[in-house]
Amino acid sequence: MGSPVYVINPNSSQTVTAEIDKAVAPLRSTDGPEIVCLSLAEGPPGIQSQRDVDGVVTPILRKAADLEESAGAFVIACFSDPGLHALREQSRHRVLGIAECGVLTALTFGQRFGVIAILPTSIPRHLRYFGAMGVMDRFAADLPIGLSVAELSDEDRTLARMADVGQTLRDVHGADVLVMGCAGMARYRAALQDAVGIPVVEPTQAAVGMAVSHVRLSQALAS
Repeated sequence: MGSPVYVINPNSSQTVTAEIDKAVAPLRSTDGPEIVCLSLAEGPPGIQSQRDVDGVVTPILRKAADLEESAGAFVIACFSDPGLHALREQSRHRVLGIAECGVLTALTFGQRFGVIAILPTSIPRHLRYFGAMGVMDRFAADLPIGLSVAELSDEDRTLARMADVGQTLRDVHGADVLVMGCAGMARYRAALQDAVGIPVVEPTQAAVGMAVSHVRLSQALAS
């Protein structure tokens, strides 16, 4: 099986971690690598503010340090990519953030990407990150559904709001591909794509897919 891909959910919600685990299930194979999804016990119930983002960096680094010797790669499963660059400094393994991977994947599916955020307070944080990535010339808009991470479990309400926001991003802002702006949205990707009729990127799947490819290729080169 080789060295596993560790997917670290920086919040303490086991429900979100379970949804992430389901979302990446199609990427598992009998010949590995294993994909292990973990919650951060010290994290808040949801990463919803810059304070939340900053507060989980040290626990992420500590968790990853404990896993370093067995790891093949790390994925930070939060759309703010907390601790991404610090963990890249700390670890000798490939470290991927779901926001970065989700956006980069979206750029291969369409010309202008739109993002569905959870709360309005998430959007300034996202925009700072997209600016740092240098992708604003391909950016359509980032709009919230107005639900907290915990409220995402209400399936009918969440999907209805995501579909409404997705259609606005498509019709008003010219997005031809959407990125789901929270790991807790993972279960809705297929239904949302059906509702809006354009590609929808689930960022944890994008990041884990890249991590699995890296580990498999590294193992092949080593054999």
